[in-house]
Amino acid sequence: MHEAEWHRLGPEAEIAEGTMQSRGLNGWQVLVVRSEGKLIALNDRCTHQAARLSTGRIRRGAIMCPLHGARFDLADGRCIGAVYPALRQFELRVVDGTVEVLVPVAPPGMQETPVSF
Repeated sequence: MHEAEWHRLGPEAEIAEGTMQSRGLNGWQVLVVRSEGKLIALNDRCTHQAARLSTGRIRRGAIMCPLHGARFDLADGRCIGAVYPALRQFELRVVDGTVEVLVPVAPPGMQETPVSF
């Protein structure tokens, strides 16, 4: 049995520079961001207050939580300027113009699930 499986997110062309898309994939809220020409997939949940990062902003290679302004480096998920845990990142690939994300088979627990405010 596999611990993770590839899931299609959608067309790569639909994710412009500086934008993001959030989709439910196998129970996970996956956020795909295009920043500085790179696509990054991460859990759509701030590790500080569990808010959805997809309602935040992207600036200078980082994503900012809309709730309290916590910033996370998109390159490695680490928190910038605070001691909150790093964001969970997912492996991503593009196959024939379609973005695919490798997500765990097991659904996320409460500590991985975003809260809507």
